Amino acid sequence: MIYLSLSIAKNQRSFVEKDKPFFYLADTVWSVFTNATIEEWSDYLDYRKMQGFNVLQINMLRQWDASESDLNLQPFALLENGDFDYHTLSVAYFDRAEVMIQMAVERGFIPALVLLWCNYVPDTWAEMFQKGNKMPLDCVESYVTYVVNRYSRFEPVYLISGDTDFPTERANAYYLKALETVQQLSPASLTALHIQGRLREIPEAFEQHKGLGFYMYQSGHNSQFQHVAHEIAQHFYHKPEIRPVINGEPCYEQISYSRNVYGRYTALDARKAAWQSLLAGGGAGITYGAHGIWSWHKKGKKFGIVEGEGFDSPYDWRTALRFEGAWDYSFIKYLFEMYNLIGIKPLDIVLNKTEEIRAAGNENTIVLYIPVNTKVRLSMNVQDYKFTTIDLAERRFAQTEVDVQANQSVIDMHGFESDVVIIGTK
Repeated sequence: MIYLSLSIAKNQRSFVEKDKPFFYLADTVWSVFTNATIEEWSDYLDYRKMQGFNVLQINMLRQWDASESDLNLQPFALLENGDFDYHTLSVAYFDRAEVMIQMAVERGFIPALVLLWCNYVPDTWAEMFQKGNKMPLDCVESYVTYVVNRYSRFEPVYLISGDTDFPTERANAYYLKALETVQQLSPASLTALHIQGRLREIPEAFEQHKGLGFYMYQSGHNSQFQHVAHEIAQHFYHKPEIRPVINGEPCYEQISYSRNVYGRYTALDARKAAWQSLLAGGGAGITYGAHGIWSWHKKGKKFGIVEGEGFDSPYDWRTALRFEGAWDYSFIKYLFEMYNLIGIKPLDIVLNKTEEIRAAGNENTIVLYIPVNTKVRLSMNVQDYKFTTIDLAERRFAQTEVDVQANQSVIDMHGFESDVVIIGTK
């Protein structure tokens, strides 16, 4: 049986698995413990393994906006009013989750388990839409202890929070208790906070906490704010407390624009968010999402929509599993491994008057992401580099000429019609 061992690299900017560079390529499957059959899970795992994914982000508890399911699976006993009795764990639920985790680990995946999604915690933004059914603070330690003692043999990543803001000391106490419980019981486990979309700051108590392993942010699904994919990556990269940075929720492929705005994100949109995140400071890895997988939707079932988010209906999970964008993310991992780009440093060398074109590099390599075709001007002499342009839509490679002018360089328009990555190597 294969168990992966994941840790932070010496430079604090990326991960290593058994001392080898590890590109964190996750898929978003929040709802799988409550919605997927064992047979469906097996099919899903085999397909994502084929594509090269190596991390699965899963909500340990019931996802509040999951799709409707015929499976009546609850993590806790139910009270007469339908709320959870948080003092009484459903052992059968956690038994089944263990089977599913083991199936994933045997195929080489690292589970990233969310402990406390925001709707289980008082005072968060979720309070507007679900006022009751909160976990009592005095149940947090016993619940987290149970999860860590039961599943740490699988060496998961623990995502302490899910989609949260940090509005009050009362809310923060929940996450701090969970983080410290994990650290006490399994100090080698990697941890992160999955935070609310577009949020840039986490409380000082977490930022300076030695138990926090890496930064995870969410550029999210609001069509007006897709630029934050690179802005927030850059923000966390320059924090005084240096940690790997991951965009843990870029726009999902084929999810609608949030707040009931008409439109859906394409594979190109998801690819753009990924590349801009990676080259702006989030070079440790990236997380993909397909609208239909995260909520584990089945055709004909209701979608457990959260009014405040306002998303249109998902695709059936079987269709969503085969969205083309997952292959784009798989290709990203391939390129990062082939060119030794994991943990790459953002560079301020682009002279074009736009933040959309991103640059990053290491001692031997320069990488440029160009979402829309144009002539690119660089503030450095790149005569020692050999450049290749990669058409990301068709995954074609082209030789590339660069005009070097004193201490600047110019890359002319490429011959492709979509976004490209240009890689220069010494």
